[in-house]
Amino acid sequence: MEIIPAIDLRGGRVVRLVQGDPSRETQYSPDPAAVATEWERRGARRLHLVDLDGAFAGRPVNREALAAILRSIRIPAQMGGGLRTLQAVEDALGLGAAVAVVGTAAIREPAFLEAACRAFPRRVALAIDARDGLVAASGWAEGSTVRATDLAARMGALPLAAIIYTDIRRDGMLEGPDLEGLAAMADAAAAPVIASGGIHTAEDIRALARLRPGRVTGAIIGKALYDGEFTLEAALAAAEARC
Repeated sequence: MEIIPAIDLRGGRVVRLVQGDPSRETQYSPDPAAVATEWERRGARRLHLVDLDGAFAGRPVNREALAAILRSIRIPAQMGGGLRTLQAVEDALGLGAAVAVVGTAAIREPAFLEAACRAFPRRVALAIDARDGLVAASGWAEGSTVRATDLAARMGALPLAAIIYTDIRRDGMLEGPDLEGLAAMADAAAAPVIASGGIHTAEDIRALARLRPGRVTGAIIGKALYDGEFTLEAALAAAEARC
């Protein structure tokens, strides 16, 4: 299972939000490119980049910081936040992202996701962010009546790179991943599932690796790494031990 450090950007800085709440922000670094190269140096094989300003604005905002990150690393990165048009997806991939991550637009305009997957097969990931099993949108500011597993099942025919599943209530809380929700998502989705939210111990990683071998293929980790709950090296070791 792949361990994927997260770099969330707001105002050009590396930050973390608790449960996606902009008023509950912790700043970690004014130099995102330096953070990215440090994760690469320590063994990360992929990064997860999020333009938080873009997620709230509905269009990419932190382009300069994202470009600096992508220029500074040799490992692949998946990038999301405000990618709600085919042009925005194309621009993200053109900037150097290996995978473009879309979310809100897939709920509001399913035809957009279909077009993006046709244009860039296996280079578009769908972020499904859920609260109480229901999909949230617009940087988690809006709710919906769409069940997360139903959305994943409907997208089964598309050539997605992955589905990134986040339980919003656990994000940034260091309370462990939503194993039940992830198992249901892995059963519903045709694409590989990447877990996000709540991961904070090596045992969490081992539990994810046991959950649906070959179906849950990665874990995005943010706050636990930045706050020193465990090291990237320990996370990588736990994932490799399970493999």
